[in-house]
Amino acid sequence: MSLDVAGLRRSFPIFSRIPPPFHYLDNAATGQICAAAAEALTGFEMAGRANVKRGVYRLADRATQAFAEARGRIARYLGANRPEEVILTTGTTFGLNLAAHVLEERLGPGDTILISRLEHHSNIVPWQMLARRRGARLRALGVTADGRLDLADLDNGIDRSTRIVALTHCSNVTGAVTDLAPVAERARAVGALLVVDGAQRVPHGPLEVSGLGCDIYALSGHKMFGATGAGALWVRWELLETLPPFLGGGEMIRRVRIEDTRYAPPPHRFEAGTPPIGPAIAMGAAAEWLSGLDWQAIAAHEKSLTSRLLTGLETLPGVRICGPRDLQARFGVVAFEVEGVHAHDVCQMLDAFGVCTRGGHHCAQPLMEVFGTVATVRASLAPYNDAADVDALLEGLEQVIRTLR
Repeated sequence: MSLDVAGLRRSFPIFSRIPPPFHYLDNAATGQICAAAAEALTGFEMAGRANVKRGVYRLADRATQAFAEARGRIARYLGANRPEEVILTTGTTFGLNLAAHVLEERLGPGDTILISRLEHHSNIVPWQMLARRRGARLRALGVTADGRLDLADLDNGIDRSTRIVALTHCSNVTGAVTDLAPVAERARAVGALLVVDGAQRVPHGPLEVSGLGCDIYALSGHKMFGATGAGALWVRWELLETLPPFLGGGEMIRRVRIEDTRYAPPPHRFEAGTPPIGPAIAMGAAAEWLSGLDWQAIAAHEKSLTSRLLTGLETLPGVRICGPRDLQARFGVVAFEVEGVHAHDVCQMLDAFGVCTRGGHHCAQPLMEVFGTVATVRASLAPYNDAADVDALLEGLEQVIRTLR
C-alpha cells in the first residue's frame, strides 16, 4: 500500500503557509510541527494555561491532567512499562546531561565510560565532564569507512572497568542505525549501564524501548514533529528508583526543612521547578498522532526516497557521500561534500532553489575527522517529503556544481 504523502502534508500547517518552491530537507535538525501538536500547544497557552502539580482550582487541575496525559502518551509511544519511567525534560541534551549527573556516584577513578566517534556532541561532552569530575577514563569505539559503528571494537571496548556505555541509536550525520542488541549483551555481562541517544530514531515510528536492552533513552519533542523546548528521558524503573535528583527546587520534594529534605518519588524527583508544560503537552499530542500512522508504508516510502537521493548524488561530479551507500539499517539522513566547495556555500545556493539543507559539522566533529573533512551538506528526510523534494535538491546541486567548480 502506497503512502498518501499529499494527505500527510496537510497535517503540517507550514506547507500551506509557505509558497513554493519549498523543499524542507533539514528534518534531522528539527521536524516541522504537526497540526495535532500545534493545536495542543496553542490550546494550552490560549485556553488552558496554568501551572501544574499544585493548583486546586479547575483550570490548574485541567493543566495538571493534560500534563500527566502527555507523559502517558509519550510512554506508550516509547513502549515503556509504566508512565513513571518517563522524565519530562527540555530535550535530548538536557536529558543526557541529567543522566551524566545522576550516574556520577557510580563512577570512580579507573572506571571507564565508553562512547563512539559517531556521537553528537551532546553525547560526548557531558561524559567528558563526568570523567574529569570522577577521575574516570573516556574511550571511544571506532567507526567503519561507511560511517557505521564498528562492532568489531566491542570486545576490546567493553571490559570490567566499563561502568557506562553511551551510544546513538541513529547517527544524525549518516543515518546509520546502531545494532543495540550486542552492545546491551556485552554491557550487561560486565555490569555496565547502556545510555542511548534516541533523538534521530524517534521520528521514525513507535519503539519498544523496554526491549532494546538499554537502561536510559533520551529524546526530543521537536525531532518528532512536536514543539521545541520539550523532551523526555526514559529510565528503566529498577534503576530510576535508586537515582538521586539532579536539580533542587519546587515540585521535586515531599518535605523541606532547614536541616534536610525528603525527595518526591520518580519521575517528579527529577522535574524541579515549572516544567515546559505547553511543549510537553504538544509532544504528547505528536506522539499520539505518530502512533496512528502506517509505519510500514512510511518506511517503504522513505527507503524509496533515500535510494533516489543516493543514486542521484552518485551521478554528480565531485560529490562524495559520507556514510552508507546502501539501504540497510539506516534512515534517510544523507551527508555529502562537494569537492572544492564549502558546505555552507552549497546550502546557501540551494536555498535559491527553495531547498533547505544543513551545512557544517552537525555537532559531530570527531566523525568529521573520521571522514577527513570539516563540514558536509546534510539532507534529511521525513514522511512528508516526496520525490519532488529530492529532485529539487539534485537539480539545484547540479547547478551549484556548474557554478562553483
